[in-house]
Amino acid sequence: MLRDRRSECDELDRLLEAVRSGESRALLVRGEPGVGKTALLDYLVERSSHCRVERTAGVQSEMELPFAGLHQLCFPMLDRREKLPGPQRDALATTFGLSNGRPPERLLVGLAVLGLLAEVAREKPLVCVVDDVQWLDRASAQALMFAARRLGAESVAMVFASRPQRGEQESTGLHELVVGGLPDQDARALLGSVLPGPVDERVLARIVGETGGNPLALLELPRGLTPAELTGGFGLPTTTALPKRIEESFHRQLAPLPADTRRLLVIAAAEPLGDPVLVWRAAGRLGVGHEANGAAGGLLSIGFQVRFRHPLLRSAIHRAASVEEWQNAHRALAESIDPDVDPDRRAWHRAQAAAKPDEDVAADLERSAGRAQARGGLAAAAAFLERAAHLTPHPARRAERALAAAQAKHQAGAPDTALELLAVAEAGPLDPLRRARVDLLRAQIAFTVNRGRDAPPLLLRAARELEPLDVQLARETYLDALNAAIFAGPLAGSCGVRETAEAARVAPAGMQPPRAPDLLLEGWAVRFTDGYAAGMPMMQRALVAFRSPDLSEEEGLRWLWPSIRTARDVWDDETWEVLVIRFLRLVRETGALSALSVALTARVAVHVVAGELATAAALVEEVETVIEATGPLAPYGALMLAAWRGRDAEVAEMVGSTLDDARSRGEGVALPITWWALALLDNSLGRYKDALTVALRAAGDRPEELGAPIWVLVELIEAAARGGTPDHAADALQRLTPTTRAAGTDWAMGIEARCRALVAEGPAAESDYREAIDRLGRTRIRGELARAHLLFGEWLRREARRLDAREQLRTAYEMFTAMGMDAFARRAERELSAAGETVRKHTVETGSQLTVQEAQVARLVREGLTNPEIATRLFISPRTVEYHLRKIFGKLNITSRRQLRR
Repeated sequence: MLRDRRSECDELDRLLEAVRSGESRALLVRGEPGVGKTALLDYLVERSSHCRVERTAGVQSEMELPFAGLHQLCFPMLDRREKLPGPQRDALATTFGLSNGRPPERLLVGLAVLGLLAEVAREKPLVCVVDDVQWLDRASAQALMFAARRLGAESVAMVFASRPQRGEQESTGLHELVVGGLPDQDARALLGSVLPGPVDERVLARIVGETGGNPLALLELPRGLTPAELTGGFGLPTTTALPKRIEESFHRQLAPLPADTRRLLVIAAAEPLGDPVLVWRAAGRLGVGHEANGAAGGLLSIGFQVRFRHPLLRSAIHRAASVEEWQNAHRALAESIDPDVDPDRRAWHRAQAAAKPDEDVAADLERSAGRAQARGGLAAAAAFLERAAHLTPHPARRAERALAAAQAKHQAGAPDTALELLAVAEAGPLDPLRRARVDLLRAQIAFTVNRGRDAPPLLLRAARELEPLDVQLARETYLDALNAAIFAGPLAGSCGVRETAEAARVAPAGMQPPRAPDLLLEGWAVRFTDGYAAGMPMMQRALVAFRSPDLSEEEGLRWLWPSIRTARDVWDDETWEVLVIRFLRLVRETGALSALSVALTARVAVHVVAGELATAAALVEEVETVIEATGPLAPYGALMLAAWRGRDAEVAEMVGSTLDDARSRGEGVALPITWWALALLDNSLGRYKDALTVALRAAGDRPEELGAPIWVLVELIEAAARGGTPDHAADALQRLTPTTRAAGTDWAMGIEARCRALVAEGPAAESDYREAIDRLGRTRIRGELARAHLLFGEWLRREARRLDAREQLRTAYEMFTAMGMDAFARRAERELSAAGETVRKHTVETGSQLTVQEAQVARLVREGLTNPEIATRLFISPRTVEYHLRKIFGKLNITSRRQLRR
């Protein structure tokens, strides 16, 4: 059949040639069942001389077992595990049950797989072949696709085969080879090779047309048909999908088989690993001997591994077998498995064999769920718990297990199934605490699915229910509710930040001494009810607690993000940076990579306001890499960076997509953030009327509740003062001053002084500008300091003090140019020219000759990171880092890391 697949075979040959020459390739072969994908994979394996080949395939009955497919592929290579960095080595050991430990993050497992493949390929090129991807367990598919998308210079080929995408499945991001049916002439030739005798030309054309040239259909459909049926016309119902037609062909071949042979086929279909010892052991329990395989007619081969002639045979056998036959096969397999060697697989087979609720089986599944969760197999743990709930005979226990299953499904990213299980839990008798937990989980799901107006009232109700039952959990839920209300922002509806804070204000007191999140809850509650100044002391106490070395790892991962936002809002630039660095380090060290994009975005913001735009830009690239692997996040860091750089078109594009996405998801916090970015950009370009319009929209009635709360008032004041509407400027200054006075930091008071100067005249304005420069000069906020010099210089020029103006404007221009704030630099340049000074252009040496990833690698080398550490940061393998370093050395004409650091 492969003689008709010359173009596909040529592409596979080119892939092998690239891998043998030191490159890496990833390819997804797509096509309908029976179209010849597996034959192409076999061709690839046969041609992979001088390469190491590892192979696995997804199995439908194993889709709920965590890392089953990954284990099958990687197990022969685990002798290279010791070469990996510690966190990756430990992640593989825990994932595959080789050691106990913290459940690893999925991204860490993906990085470990990438590193393992790269290490193995050091000896000889590696070819990994994965068939039936659509049946891989989710954890294995995520890890393998993650590794495949990040292949670089490892001499690794990863080739996957899968059925066509259906519905809303997301793209894999891999190059695809689509395999269709055979051309008409080739299809006729293949069909003719299996038809018994001459066939009417019209019948032949109809068979070829209705099968779409699918090779398996052409080979299998005519089997079992009588010459009379072929002579009279072979018409297949056009409404039946092709895979089902092929299955029906298999059904016809199964029907006349002896009972023992059918029994053996059912056992083999129920055993996903293809273990011949286990299959024969189970067959013996059902009285089936080896002679049964001889009558299978080539449908099944049992040698070193159990194999069906085609994967669709499994589902055909499943459909043909009765429920009782299927249960008997699973029962025999369960009884044949050593519970000490593979307890989880034994528990799963026992569950499939259960005909009615059984507490012993349900308890076994519950124990398996615990082991799966310890390995990071959240999807598997959820599946075990879901089945355990359905097999639990006692209503109260069933409700309890359904709640646990719902929580696991939520963590595994299956909110719809989690809600269905919550309905099961609610149907049973629940004590008040568990009923409150049901409401809490429903609220958490709402916040995860849509960060809009639905989540805050649900979280608020759950917090109130928990008050008499679990005070600490109730307080944490109030903090969650406040966080959700802040995210919902202007889209929150009737349950906004103030309403939520009023409810949290009367929550029961927490433990003594109060923990950092308790202090934060109290600070937020007072801030949003009694005002910014009233909440300031408690918020500052909370920040001290979050900076304490006694903060637990768990509290840090959960609550450092809202504390970072609090530090920014109270104008504490030092604490802001300290907490961001701590959060990012904690996320990296614990492997909590699902929070990495948030932590990196916070770090970008700190670098941007410090005027370190080049460093921020490199981190934005890293954020985009993380988002590709972890899921969407609004590009707040990239938007902030582009605004400060003065990138007009870039900001406009991001604002449009961010606002559309935010409104669709109900993430109202994005609205004021994007409007603030637009106002900043417009001010930098001197478009003051535009800046005023958008700043007024962002400020709203209660800017203290929004995502860019105070910063937008600063932009509003400048836009209004420069745009000739002093009343707006005075009003905004009146709203700003209570927050800056309450904070009292140099950052806050420096910004206030600069804003006062914009609405003042004469000596008062000059005094305010000088105070602003003095105070901001003592902070990390270099961009705002440069703006103070610019505004002071502009004021001095209008006062006809040209020499003094040139000094301030020259300082501003040099700062903006050095930081890469191009629009502000052009504004300073225009003012300098108007003040009579010719601007001397600076020649800026750049690393433009380096690619983006080469620049990232170079930056991390200068920071002192090793190749494995750089690989972990950039989600690539150490071999790819080595490859980039060779390129960097050549481009920069250097020979060592030491020279690069200099």
